[in-house]
Amino acid sequence: MKKRLAAFAISLAAINVVAAQDEAEQGMSGKAALGYLATGGNTESRSVNAALNIMLARATWTHEFNATAIAATSAEVTTAEAYTAEYEARHDFNEKSYLFTALDWESDRFSSYDSKISESIGYGRRLIDTEEHMLNTEIGAGARQLERIDGTSERDAILRAGLDYAWIISETTRFDQDVTIESGSSNTSTVSVSELRARLFGDVALVLSYRVKHNSDVLPGTEKTDRFSSIALEYAF
Repeated sequence: MKKRLAAFAISLAAINVVAAQDEAEQGMSGKAALGYLATGGNTESRSVNAALNIMLARATWTHEFNATAIAATSAEVTTAEAYTAEYEARHDFNEKSYLFTALDWESDRFSSYDSKISESIGYGRRLIDTEEHMLNTEIGAGARQLERIDGTSERDAILRAGLDYAWIISETTRFDQDVTIESGSSNTSTVSVSELRARLFGDVALVLSYRVKHNSDVLPGTEKTDRFSSIALEYAF
């Protein structure tokens, strides 16, 4: 776990430097976040989380990449370890409508599914786009490949739905809510991420995040719903 997190952090820092150097030429922007929380006493616990977002906008095309890493231990026992990587390309038809294509990868040591890869394409609509509120919805279809922790694998077609909401509370505070649902014959997965972001100074912000992941079909002995709360410092470039 420590080696994976270290490699992730090094990659995050390297991409951050390159992105900052190319920002003017490439129209690139992004955010990098890293959080650590430790408690002591009768039970010692630690949690580490890292996140990276890179966006490249060119004319009618927008390319966005997201990666996250989450790990937690309690009494020297690992209780959470998950990694995600997501890529989405959007082509605008007009100010309201766009075509999207998405590729998602996920690995979760404590889920029924050791890894998940999905590919989808669909239609997106900007329902609200004001200075204070933004709301996008997406609907599409694609394919998914699942590897269970018991060694079995599944392949199925999926329907994908998504919601992306942002509330600009003030010049320094913002709330984001993302929900993604992928439904196939073997399982329906729902991921909800809520984030409250407050700028501290310059390009540095404090981010409070709450992530909920639910699977409708799991192996015996595993929970259908996973929850993870985190606090992190974020640098925007």
